[in-house]
Amino acid sequence: MGIKMDLNARSYLLQNCKSLERDIKTSYIMDHMIADEALTLQDEETVKAQTTQRERAAMLLKIILTKDNYAYISFYNALLHEGYKDLAALLQDGIPIISPQNGKNSTDGVTSYVKTVLCEGGVPQRPVVFVTRPELTKTIQQKLYRLKNDSGWVIVYGMAGCGKSVLAAEALRDHSLLKDCFPGGVHWVSVGKQDKSGLLMKLQNLCMRLDQDFTFLQRPPLNTEEAKDRLRWLMLRKYPRSLLVLDDIWDSWVLKAFDSHCRILITSRDRSVADSVSGNRYEVPLESGLSHDKALEILSLFVNMEIMELPEKANSIVRECKGSPLVVSLIGALLRDFPNRWDYYHKQLQNKQFKRIRKSSSYDYEALDEAMSISVEMLRKDLKDYYADLSVLQKDVQVPSKVFCILWDMETEEAEDILQEFVNKSLLFCDRNGKSFRYYLHDLQLDFLTEKNRSQLQELHKKAVHQYKRHYKYSVPTPSQEDCMYWYNFLAYHMASADMHEELCALLFSLDWIKTKTELVGPAHLIHEYVEYSRILDQKDAIVRENFQEFLSLNGHLLGRQPFPDVVQLGLCQPENSEVYRQAKLQAQQECATGSFYVEWMNKQSMKNIYRLVVRPHTDAVYHACFSQDKQRIASCGSDKTLQIFKAESGEKLLEVKAHDDEVLCCAFSADDKFVATCSVDKKVKVWNSRTGQLVNLFDEHAEQVNCCQFNHMNPRLYLLATCSNDTTIKLWDLKKNYCRNTMFGHINSVTHCRFSPDDKYVASCSTDGTLKIWDARSANELKTIDVRDCFRNSDEYRDDVEVLVKCCCWSSDGATVVVAAKNKLFLFDVKTSDLLAEILISCHSTIQYCDFCPNSQMVAVALSHYSVEIWDIETYSKTADCRGHMSWVHSVTFSVDGSLFLTSSDDQTIRIWETNKVCKSSAVVLKREIDVLFPRNEAIILAIDSLKRLQLINGCTGQTLYHTEAQEPFICCCCLSEDLQTAALGDEDGTVKVFSLTSGKMVKSRTGHRKAVQHCQFTSDGQTLLSSSDDSTIQVQNCFEWLLVMMQFFS
Repeated sequence: MGIKMDLNARSYLLQNCKSLERDIKTSYIMDHMIADEALTLQDEETVKAQTTQRERAAMLLKIILTKDNYAYISFYNALLHEGYKDLAALLQDGIPIISPQNGKNSTDGVTSYVKTVLCEGGVPQRPVVFVTRPELTKTIQQKLYRLKNDSGWVIVYGMAGCGKSVLAAEALRDHSLLKDCFPGGVHWVSVGKQDKSGLLMKLQNLCMRLDQDFTFLQRPPLNTEEAKDRLRWLMLRKYPRSLLVLDDIWDSWVLKAFDSHCRILITSRDRSVADSVSGNRYEVPLESGLSHDKALEILSLFVNMEIMELPEKANSIVRECKGSPLVVSLIGALLRDFPNRWDYYHKQLQNKQFKRIRKSSSYDYEALDEAMSISVEMLRKDLKDYYADLSVLQKDVQVPSKVFCILWDMETEEAEDILQEFVNKSLLFCDRNGKSFRYYLHDLQLDFLTEKNRSQLQELHKKAVHQYKRHYKYSVPTPSQEDCMYWYNFLAYHMASADMHEELCALLFSLDWIKTKTELVGPAHLIHEYVEYSRILDQKDAIVRENFQEFLSLNGHLLGRQPFPDVVQLGLCQPENSEVYRQAKLQAQQECATGSFYVEWMNKQSMKNIYRLVVRPHTDAVYHACFSQDKQRIASCGSDKTLQIFKAESGEKLLEVKAHDDEVLCCAFSADDKFVATCSVDKKVKVWNSRTGQLVNLFDEHAEQVNCCQFNHMNPRLYLLATCSNDTTIKLWDLKKNYCRNTMFGHINSVTHCRFSPDDKYVASCSTDGTLKIWDARSANELKTIDVRDCFRNSDEYRDDVEVLVKCCCWSSDGATVVVAAKNKLFLFDVKTSDLLAEILISCHSTIQYCDFCPNSQMVAVALSHYSVEIWDIETYSKTADCRGHMSWVHSVTFSVDGSLFLTSSDDQTIRIWETNKVCKSSAVVLKREIDVLFPRNEAIILAIDSLKRLQLINGCTGQTLYHTEAQEPFICCCCLSEDLQTAALGDEDGTVKVFSLTSGKMVKSRTGHRKAVQHCQFTSDGQTLLSSSDDSTIQVQNCFEWLLVMMQFFS
């Protein structure tokens, strides 16, 4: 024992002993302190001998008070690591100062700083038995040091179960590495095999972790593109020089969501998984697994023997384990309990009696399966049953202990004791970063369990559902409960897997469930469940499923926002034949009886769909679609790797081509419609005969994914194709000569979009580097660079170091203007002068995914992240149309050559065709919010100001316009109706008040009595007198027909 504890440190422990005794669980705290050599095993036994949790905590504090400064620091770090951050804060000011070179907690680089950073970042703890692999750890660290000054990727790859995650975590337990290279922290995400919905949930959760001060309080990101933008902002702005760790990556497309020029460490079984990402890449292969000596070391630690003391059979067992740390740990745990069974376990490993029906990879499962089989067979009968229950878990999901308490109908301590048995036997893993312990299986262990219990899976899932329903018979999980998120994310999965169709339909057809779940996690996961389980739901009622799915899709931009909207009120706005409306009305009636207030939409039946045709040519997300020059055909491409061509009039399929080896991001018709070009994540550009589907040209000179392609406009025989890529270049291809005519260098980050000017003289390109560039198409010289970031730097809402991803650019018909989309704004630039002509804020809550200029007009179409498309007039800076109908995010919007039609392509697998004039006409007249309403004889008569500066008198029940004035000058500020519906009045911004007779349709009186804008006007009940108030601080009382005036002036 060293020097006794400082008096100041002792004082802090004594001051806070009551709080500490009340809250801490001692078992895991002592594990950390024993590992730090701050407690002895005898100390641990003394604590465990106490009867209650509080008595054990009191005894632990009593023992710590007898020790030195190192014990205080070890206790403080243990509190942090176990999630008792509030209690650790009580002790923070009492931490004694110790020289680092003498500190027990800084041997092997694991200082208190390292522990805190890794704990806050969610980095997994070391396994129960751990051996160092210094050469590999050092190799990973050397690669990570390459990220000190630049963004990039470190890829740790190797066979399943070879210890990639453990090694990656161990490499981060280095004080100098974290301080020098990643002072912004470390953020660990267990990814695993995901579909698009699962990936979006991972991104949303990560953004929430990084956004603790609620910069984006209004809502979670609605789609992966928006999530990628937000993650990039958070990583570069709030956590600069931090490391993002993506553990267990299966698919290359997943990495696209994280490809934002950050510092990233990934683990994967597939070396090529990161081939398509941009930036520097550094590989660390782990192909061989554990060395023979290291495997022996693990066995020796489990059985508490020196390596030299191990029996000869140890070498044979290690060889059968084939380098897998997981298999060695399983056998080691068995030998710890049964030290005389070396021969028996060796024979069992050799027998390989467990055979898989299916294998999910090329990995040799036999050693793992046999080790798992032996380990499970050695469990007590009751533990075998409990372990079988884990077969229903999802991969890469950490489950709080409360879920197992419900599943097994036990108290927390009893369930955690059982789970700890599995952890001790290497059959389960525990993440102790928090008061709520979370448990998970290695995906290979879950594969084994699923295979072993395949015939019981349905019953096991059914058990999970029944136990949930039993526990929550009279209530539902609330956000304060640690198991809440698990049930809202996976209850539907358990029901579907249990073949409990009635229960699943009742759950997903419940407005109450939708209300609670969307408030917690947003609408995206629910929408995915309606798609995922559509076959089951449609057996019950396909129309009801469509009702709920459409409700979520069209209101997703509202349901994800804070403060959370009233779902019942949104439901009342649905069509009256909708099940959502029926449930909402029933709830509204019940709540109105207790004093709540709801309004019902009276004329909703007048609303009609305004799209012309909906087609579903793809089996997955549609990324792009375009018209042929004659508008007779449409080409489309998407996530299913195909090119589709179909008739624009009917949607009849004409051609389907398996176009690429990865997602197809863009397609374009040539000027004579003979060819269609496609470009892909597979880095290739291909040109096809648009009639036969024959491959005409293949270009593979881009080094990374190709984002956009477009043919020249004017000369149909020239056949020039422009493409742009994540490799930062734009290329011009000559189809006749089959070669790359020019490569344009200048962007420093991924080029997202490129477009020929209408006369083909120039090419515009935009990039994630925040710039728009104009190039000479003939010489490939860069003519202009416009830094779009400057437009944001001059805004109050952004800082100087703003990161701007310019997503899209398009030309006006005369080639004089280029429009670019970045974040939630459109920017119009003069091509000759580079001057900013206009800046249009499109949305406060959504980002722009794509934009296109309507030929021969001043309209621009924008696709927004909240599933809608809007048409904007760039002369008046006003929205002229709002096109809704897609049930997921819209990737692109493109006009026909003459601008009469436009296409929208969506993640909902559909393409919608819209008539421009019809869309704009239906939305051309927009009513302002300044209205007056009367309710005579159960009707609603509305007087409103429209976007054409007119007064409109509207029958609210039918939507019919009964009367409208001529356009007024100047701007109308307010309006009012007389109670007898004979007279209407308005006040304008010049201070004029006008009175109209609704029977004759003529203006009766006009008087300019105010010096400033009239903000309010109102008739008396007899309709003879009009009151008006103004910004000039006066109220005027006027006889409507004789203009007798009384004026009162008020001063603020």
